[in-house]
Amino acid sequence: MTEHVVSAADTTISDQKADLRTAALARRDALPAAERQAGAETIAGRAFPVAVAPGMIVSAFMPMKSEINPLPLMRQLADRGARLALPAIDKRGRPLIMRAWDFGDPFKEGQWGIREPVPEAPPVDPDILIVPLACFDRVGHRIGYGAGYYDMTIHALRAKKKVTAIGIAFAAQEIPQVPATEHDERLDLVLTEREVIDFRGRA
Repeated sequence: MTEHVVSAADTTISDQKADLRTAALARRDALPAAERQAGAETIAGRAFPVAVAPGMIVSAFMPMKSEINPLPLMRQLADRGARLALPAIDKRGRPLIMRAWDFGDPFKEGQWGIREPVPEAPPVDPDILIVPLACFDRVGHRIGYGAGYYDMTIHALRAKKKVTAIGIAFAAQEIPQVPATEHDERLDLVLTEREVIDFRGRA
């Protein structure tokens, strides 16, 4: 009986998240391309809120559709000595594999046509994880795209080492409250074109 109740509750939250995701992605899609590009450049041009020592590993992602583009920020961090990484999907229900990558390195086409580092690129454990999202709230919860890859990945990394998880998004993707569950990993910060939102130290 208890398992059935939990399952029903999880299903309800999943449905709520799906509706919030759809609405947030519609707002993101409605942003003009020039505004999306300007937002990415604004974030890259602003002081990064986390100290990046030479050799630290920063993982980001290859943008798809109307996602904010983290590549300008990645280039800035690489110029400061950061080592870069990108995610590769292992299999459903498993954390992402973060593989070393640098500008000019080859790609392969992964799931959903997303470009990933080639399998020969060595796996790494990032110090800073730049995370995509569909929407977020003011306490550090996010809604992704529904497969749970980043929640699993952040959880696995935090079990190994100190890692800073930073969401990157447009301000239009903010919502009042994410219906979070115990499986959802909170972000440490969110970067938008308008501001840096820091959740570190909050209960």
